[in-house]
Amino acid sequence: MSILFRNARLVDPEAGTEEVGTLTVRDGRIIGRDLPGENAQTVVECGGKCLAPGIVDLGVKVSEPGERHKESFRSAGLAAARGGVTTIVTRPDTDTAIDTPEVLEFVARRAAADAVVNVRPMAALTKGRAGREMVEIGFLRDAGAVAFTDCDRVIGDTKVFSRALAYAAGLGALVIAHPQDPGLSQGACVTGGKFGALMGLPGVSAMAERMALDRDLALVEMTGARYHADQITSARALPPLERAKRNGLDVTAGIGIHHLTLNELDIGDFRTFFKLKPPLRSESDRLAMVEAVASGLIDVICSMHTPQDEESKRLPFEEAASGAVGLETLLPAAMRLVHSGHIDMPTLWRALSLNPARRLGLDAGRLSAGAPADLVLFDPDAPFVLDRFALASKSKNTPFDGARMEGRVLGTWVAGNRVHQA
Repeated sequence: MSILFRNARLVDPEAGTEEVGTLTVRDGRIIGRDLPGENAQTVVECGGKCLAPGIVDLGVKVSEPGERHKESFRSAGLAAARGGVTTIVTRPDTDTAIDTPEVLEFVARRAAADAVVNVRPMAALTKGRAGREMVEIGFLRDAGAVAFTDCDRVIGDTKVFSRALAYAAGLGALVIAHPQDPGLSQGACVTGGKFGALMGLPGVSAMAERMALDRDLALVEMTGARYHADQITSARALPPLERAKRNGLDVTAGIGIHHLTLNELDIGDFRTFFKLKPPLRSESDRLAMVEAVASGLIDVICSMHTPQDEESKRLPFEEAASGAVGLETLLPAAMRLVHSGHIDMPTLWRALSLNPARRLGLDAGRLSAGAPADLVLFDPDAPFVLDRFALASKSKNTPFDGARMEGRVLGTWVAGNRVHQA
């Protein structure tokens, strides 16, 4: 089957360009640009809207197995398609944790049967994410794990973590860590400072992120491991990250879209949809993170999609569960960075699609000939007011409920097959 996308603003993160043209797809692969399209079986008139590689969302929680009422592969796949996400990289912080080849194979089967987008699972780094005993990294990698992480459970035992890094390095496996000192951050729900103190909530200094990152980078230097920090959210953590990259360590870093578009003042009315992990930072930290993404110091933007049911959020702020859904709001929230003039479209798509695909070794994130036809067509200027109850996710815990947003997905294709049409 052949498809011709006509009159599209082609956003190419690999070439760093944004230009009007046509794109031809055949048998699920991109053939090229500005080719004769008279024989195309399907013509998609883009009307000058943006056509870009589908988003590769690194760090999505799908609550299977264990908590399917929060999010299933079917609901997550539909939400991803509606948000222009063509590949979701799932976290292993399920109940039970994805820490054996058998559980990983179950997840892969469910994903293949139920999700309309690509699903690439990560596995836990330690058994039960308990930080005591390393998983069988080699077997899990053979079973399809694209990376290894204990998610927001920091491995406090430095010897255990260093051994896991060394073993992963020998296999060339990617380790993803959550830099946050567990002692300092225990029990905290806001960033430490005057604002948190005035609200009467327990806080943690942003230095807790810096301290944990310093430790991790020292162990990476010692072991030669491939390392990715899942969320760098404070300006204090940027100097060691920059130094590690300058010294040639195999290190990358990511950030969730909520930390790029919201700040600590947003929790002022104690709305638990704004309770995240790590907590929202100051405006100066947020701006520093936006600049770090624009410069390429921070490589990846993700949704950090974390579904929570109503019961776990309808609690006092200190007791409520952390996290927010983000698959459908990732693209319109990211448009805020473009409309504010902080980031251009190719740079944004490098962080949303090309860089996560490259880091995980996935064939995605490109518009070049031969690349899979995983595409999103969107209007970056279309305004709307978000209604959380209209989201495809089973859980509706979004901090953007009622917010005015810009950027609407018009269509999503996976391997040339249309999986969403507005």
